[in-house]
Formats: sequence, C-alpha cells, structure tokens
Amino acid sequence: MSTARNKPAGMSSSPPEKDELAAEVLRQFRQVFNAVKTHFQQVEKKVGLGGAQVWALSVIRDTAGIRVTELAQAMDIHQSTASNLVKGLLDKDLISAERDGPDKRVVRLKLQPAGDKALRAVPGPFEGVLPNALQSLDVPTLKRLNTDLGGLVTILRADERSAQVPLAEM
Repeated sequence: MSTARNKPAGMSSSPPEKDELAAEVLRQFRQVFNAVKTHFQQVEKKVGLGGAQVWALSVIRDTAGIRVTELAQAMDIHQSTASNLVKGLLDKDLISAERDGPDKRVVRLKLQPAGDKALRAVPGPFEGVLPNALQSLDVPTLKRLNTDLGGLVTILRADERSAQVPLAEM
C-alpha cells in the first residue's frame, strides 16, 4: 500500500484509490516484463542465442534471400541493429550472406543448417512472447493500448530511438 510518507520526494499526494490503481498497473508492468525476460532467458539457455538473434533467424528462414534493410523492416528495428544481429549470426555460421546484383553490393541472407537446427530447438514463439501476445489481441484493445501507452511515453519523455531496440537487447 502506498502512503504519502513512502513516496519519493517531489511526488504529490493523491487519493488512495489512485495510489492503489497506479500500484496495480505497476505490478502488471512487472508481470509483463518478467514474462518477457523469462522467455528470453529460456531461449538463451536452450540454444545459446539471444532472443533478437532467434527472431532474426526465423525471419531469414521464412524469407530466404532477404536483405539486411528488409530484415530491419520485418523486425521493426534500426538498420544498424539488424546489421549487428547479422554479423553475430554470420560469425556463428548460422546464416550465409551472398553478394548479388550487377555490382555485387546487394547482400542476401540465407539460413544455414546450423541455424535451422538452432531454430528447431527454440521454445517458441520466435519473435518473443510480447509481440506474440499483442498479435492475439483484438483491434479495439490494441487501439486503446496504443493510445494509453502513448500518453505514458509522453509523460516519461521516453527516447524515440529506444522504440527500435528489441526487448531482448534491453
């Protein structure tokens, strides 16, 4: 239970009902973050890869010949983040990168047998539990969440760039 005396300095006192509701929402955020963290820990323990790497592998498997820019778009991450993921997967021989086009500047990614083997061992969902759960919600619920979380992001003055960092990398 929250009281005025155990609030951080600078916070105004608010009605007990609002305090309890804010505490309940905070507990729900903790549950969501814990579920995400637990899933990524299980994935890493099982296959030795981070959650974002697994998601990238699954996208590459599903779209053979995908370019890094297309991978970044598919995962809704920054291109430099996608490039770093690709580098790690190449270093582990989980994917290959083949130069294509007349000037050989286009790089196409392809899953290798070791990458396929890793994916078969992963406890799904490949993209993570939160994106999967969000996809299961209906459109009106997603619209409400989008609006309400947008308001929270504004109050927090959250860095817009962080929106393109995979949760597994946080």
